[in-house]
Amino acid sequence: MEVNKEAILSKTHYGLNIYAYVLRQYYSGETEPGDSHTLNGEIRNSGQTVLSLSGRNCKPTKNPFNSDKSTLMVKVVDNCAVHTDCEKAIEDGNVFDFAALYFKLSGKELLDKLNEVLHLQIGEKNGFYNQDEVIFTELEPEIVKPKAPVFSYYKKPVTNVVPTKEITLIEVYNLIQGNEYASSTSTLRSIQDEKEARKYKAFNFDYVTFSGAFSKRNDKHLKKHSGLLTIDFDHISNISEIKEELLKDNYFETELLFTSPSGDGLKWIISMELTKVKHQDYFKAVANYIQHTYNLEVDGCGKDISRACFLPHDPNVFINPKYL
Repeated sequence: MEVNKEAILSKTHYGLNIYAYVLRQYYSGETEPGDSHTLNGEIRNSGQTVLSLSGRNCKPTKNPFNSDKSTLMVKVVDNCAVHTDCEKAIEDGNVFDFAALYFKLSGKELLDKLNEVLHLQIGEKNGFYNQDEVIFTELEPEIVKPKAPVFSYYKKPVTNVVPTKEITLIEVYNLIQGNEYASSTSTLRSIQDEKEARKYKAFNFDYVTFSGAFSKRNDKHLKKHSGLLTIDFDHISNISEIKEELLKDNYFETELLFTSPSGDGLKWIISMELTKVKHQDYFKAVANYIQHTYNLEVDGCGKDISRACFLPHDPNVFINPKYL
């Protein structure tokens, strides 16, 4: 087998192990030497997690090329691991671009170096009798329908901070798509006075806390985090265009996306990884990414786990089809 990119990707879990190797060189105190392997969506090194992936998402990881800030995000696109930095400290690229930053090599020299340091043995004879290399074909994994996230649902008004029940993402999708909130949404959008509109919304819309289930709507009373993060965009004129861009985002998988009650904003619900990163830190990293990628400001209230999100009527609400 020739030493080429395809062969290397096939032996390094799409290149994820290459990222792990490079990061290990900078953070040896956090990631001990040893062969990397994948387990339940994590890239581990001697039992310690180096990278953690959930679906198409990843948690921000320290970037040695950005003063060790947790701004590096890695994911797999078309069977190749790629990266971006929330602060654009390095250019977006794939695993070979990242490896080139460390090894300061390119082309065939870089590929040969990766083959050597990762002990991939591509192009070498294997086994006691030096038989030809055998290529194994992996079986297609069984597709398991994921369980929809669960969080708290509250009846109006917003001053009611005790949840009525716990609800799933699919149930919220059905509520928003249905007609239950059509009348209140239409009335709100007809109110011209901004102060009156805020008052009407506060007293006439049910709401949820997408990020978790609570005994009372307060960060201190969190029962369980849902693994969801709400990104709130206010006062945007090109809603349809932004919506399409978010749905095609390369690094964050959309769980739910709908137009805000006011009609001039979007609510983008994405999944998040909380293994080693706090909710607030993850929010900050995502907000930085959005600012650099889309030149959009994010409502800072999303950093609060108990952030209330009013439920409007939106017949075009999007839900990730994996739940359907």
